Amino acid sequence: MLKSKRRAGSSYHGKRVSFSDRIYHLMLLIYPPVAKPCEPPAGIARLSGMLAKHGVEHRLLDANIEGLLHLLQMPMPAEKKDDIWSKRAFRNLEANLSHLRDPGLYNHLDRYKRTVRDIGRVLSDVSPNGSTIGLVNYEQEGLSPLRSNDLLAASERPELDPFYSYFRVRLEGLFSENGPSVIGISLNYLSQALCAFSMIGFIKRELPHVKIIMGGGLVTSWLKSRTWKNHFAGLVDHLVAGPGEYQILAYLGIEPTEQRMPQPDYLSLPGEKYLSPGFVLPFSASTGCYWSRCTFCPEQAERNPYIVLPPDQVIADLNDLRHKTNPALVHFLDNAISPALLDALAVHNIGILWYGFARIASRMTDPDFCAAIKQAGCVMLKLGIESGDQSVLDALEKGTSVEMASAVLKNLKKAGIATYVYLIFGTPAENEASARKTLEFTVRHRDSIDFLNLAIFNMPACGAAEPGIETSGFYEGDLSLYTNFTHPHGWDRKSVRLFLDDEFRRHPAISSILNNDLPFFSSNHAPFFAMGKPGRRRG
Repeated sequence: MLKSKRRAGSSYHGKRVSFSDRIYHLMLLIYPPVAKPCEPPAGIARLSGMLAKHGVEHRLLDANIEGLLHLLQMPMPAEKKDDIWSKRAFRNLEANLSHLRDPGLYNHLDRYKRTVRDIGRVLSDVSPNGSTIGLVNYEQEGLSPLRSNDLLAASERPELDPFYSYFRVRLEGLFSENGPSVIGISLNYLSQALCAFSMIGFIKRELPHVKIIMGGGLVTSWLKSRTWKNHFAGLVDHLVAGPGEYQILAYLGIEPTEQRMPQPDYLSLPGEKYLSPGFVLPFSASTGCYWSRCTFCPEQAERNPYIVLPPDQVIADLNDLRHKTNPALVHFLDNAISPALLDALAVHNIGILWYGFARIASRMTDPDFCAAIKQAGCVMLKLGIESGDQSVLDALEKGTSVEMASAVLKNLKKAGIATYVYLIFGTPAENEASARKTLEFTVRHRDSIDFLNLAIFNMPACGAAEPGIETSGFYEGDLSLYTNFTHPHGWDRKSVRLFLDDEFRRHPAISSILNNDLPFFSSNHAPFFAMGKPGRRRG
């Protein structure tokens, strides 16, 4: 087993390895701002595990958490010195960051909300003119991550990026130690895109011969789009769709030693810096979706294959990672935890609290099964119920029923497992009467729903054209993931938005659930509130 030198935010692994006919001295994997800074990035941690197994010397850089913390240390602008909110937010900043890492805060919802909003206020105040930075977002006036020309413009003027003062010094330091020959960028969210390309522009300026590889969820969606054209040739050397572990080995000219996926490496990331009460261990037991039949689902539209780890490997890896990282919580990143893995988790207590997405399924209509996964550490499940109208569920090919969803919610409530319920409005199969059935369903189950996520449907741009649905061009850019469409029942976005704002959210039973909404961190911090409720075990 290779030994590694550990540093906060970076790592060396093994000795130099020869690929093809040249020596790659070092590979650098970067996770750019801005994304939720509450847990380490799983993508570069998985890549690190694979590279380490094959003796590739590399480093990890979570520029997201480092960049946000860098901006939070900037002084309060002079024009804000008379602003009461800003004065309080800057004065209490260090205490607020400490509170977010303290489990005690998560017993007090109002204090939590004020804490995160105060931190967000500091980021907003230090944002340079023309930019808006938050804990989960970054916007730049005049530039859109949905337009390839704007991303290229960001790469040409990296000094205009609000994180430039951070990444210039950080990257120069890394380059001076041992300049990398290959740099990987993990790009998952639109909020990361502008900064990612600013960093690429700076890297190419400093190291013009370095090879840039870019992958991640957002890149996968670009590449799977029916309208994709590569506007980044000459700037980005290789774009990766889907899981990148074996693809990056192939790019480097390495034959994998075995097919078993190695454990992710989280020790090379700054675990103590993330804004959560304890280390959150993100874990992917699968990619793609085992159901993959839902109409308009991006996984189906993008034709992403379902790849799953054997449950016994998942259990073994988690037990090993538990001893290495001492996590407070495991976050399963799967689109839906597989039935086989749920069964294995119910039997094998991994000794850590956990949560993730699960499909409404028949096994959870069994109260004993729900009690078993509760005893095995399940603190919260995210459930895509989508609609309270059976005809809508059937049209979307959800493979579930309203009655089954009702039984599952009641069983999870009885077992003491929190629920984060996702509803979607404005799908082509829905009309106003259907939406009202969803309202009635939500009201009936108000005592079994802890958190709600309300979304308005977007038509995926990469999907095949649906009969009877007229699409009409893209939103604001050539990289848009969605397309406009004419709703067959006239239940358009404006009508849906008015219904949600004027009726759905105002219902007393629903507004009380929505009051539990957690600013910025939403479902990522929700399990910590669930741990503190009576009858729910805190780790």
